[in-house]
Amino acid sequence: MTRSLQAVAYRRSSALRSAADGQHLGLETSRGATPSGVEDHPRFFTGFLTSPQVASAGLLAVADVAATRYYQRQAPASLDPVVTGNGDRLRFESFSGCCGVYARLDVLEPGLDGGEVGHGTTNVDVNNPLREALSRIGADDPLHLRVGPEELAVTTVDGPVVEKKVPLPDRWLRGFAEAQVIAAGFDLRAELPAAEAVRFLRSLPRDGARGASVGARWVVPSGRGLRPTTRAVPGAVCLPGPERLAALQRVLRHATALRVYGPALTGGSAGTASAWEAVLPGMRLTLTLSPDAARGFSGEGGVLDALATDEAAEDAELVAVLLAWEPRIDVADLAASSGLTPERVRAALVRLGTSGRVGYDTAEAAYFHRELPYDAERAERHNPRLRAARALVAAGAVTLQGGIGTVTAEDGHVHRVRDESGVLSCSCLWWAKYRGGRGPCKHALAVRMVRRGAAAVERDGVVAGGGAR
Repeated sequence: MTRSLQAVAYRRSSALRSAADGQHLGLETSRGATPSGVEDHPRFFTGFLTSPQVASAGLLAVADVAATRYYQRQAPASLDPVVTGNGDRLRFESFSGCCGVYARLDVLEPGLDGGEVGHGTTNVDVNNPLREALSRIGADDPLHLRVGPEELAVTTVDGPVVEKKVPLPDRWLRGFAEAQVIAAGFDLRAELPAAEAVRFLRSLPRDGARGASVGARWVVPSGRGLRPTTRAVPGAVCLPGPERLAALQRVLRHATALRVYGPALTGGSAGTASAWEAVLPGMRLTLTLSPDAARGFSGEGGVLDALATDEAAEDAELVAVLLAWEPRIDVADLAASSGLTPERVRAALVRLGTSGRVGYDTAEAAYFHRELPYDAERAERHNPRLRAARALVAAGAVTLQGGIGTVTAEDGHVHRVRDESGVLSCSCLWWAKYRGGRGPCKHALAVRMVRRGAAAVERDGVVAGGGAR
């Protein structure tokens, strides 16, 4: 696995301190992006939490995911959660060490009291002493939250800095991109009231034989609850590696409902991703699971088509200017503002997601703006199928004839790519194994690139000819 060393520096360690007016939770921020540019220690919020114990449990759940590998467990290595201020809410996000579980705690406007929420994205320090302190917060303890420095004026070159050097997997950033593409295809499949949510979640296994079970399991709505089913029947939702929902146990007693999201099933028994949202007072905790406990989101391939188009790259530059840190990005509004079609706006948002600039909220069925403080080009650079497809196109290995594309690979093997109702199938082993379930193979991607290029040339020729007449 490709890894880079990411330095995350904080002015001081995050801490929970007692005072005469209650508990004071200070979450320290690292270098991050804001509307005014990059800041060393941005400040996003200062005020009270309306449900302190719930917020503490939710934050611990996000930290739990960041510190856990659910597949082939190794020594824990925590990555600091990402926090985004969107003007009316705070979002805390993390990925598991195996990149197969994405967690997000949305602290909404009703959950915050007495302060304005800023705009921007950075990392926030959640250390072990803080975790222990958060776990002891009582139901009646007032909790004041500060995200960022107490005073911007105290920043000096001589001030103390707590620095963590985290071995950050490159696929962590790619996971953010793939998760939002997959979640954008979800619909609400079931909503369980509190009692049924508790019963269902407590019935799930806590640990698999290898740290997480392998293979697709399915549940289907039944009355006010969920029941297991052996097949992907209409209306069913995949529950891949049910023990990966363990972090929801943190907030279970506070939950008012459990919402379940998944894609429309088109037949077959292959596992799919799903999202599980605990509805909490003034906030939401969502866990999105990859299609299999052994699969990280980073290899799903949902972004490849958008990355492969020059049009999406140009559109993304335009759309990026219009994002404005909105908590809800409306595709129709962006289309009207940019002059692009909704389809091109969605493709641009996918491309922006590869640099961590866009997320997707299943509860509101809307994108939101965030910017991760990492190398924006890394996601594209580390997609080997994309690089291989471009190499095939550059080598002139693709020929088109009717609805069939022929690709001569580097080893001399000839692969035939067919268009089946808009889906490109291929004669290669990748297609035989995944049947498009993990994005296009390099041959189909190369054929799509050549077809788009040919269509652009033909379109330009028609336009030029029409102008001459």
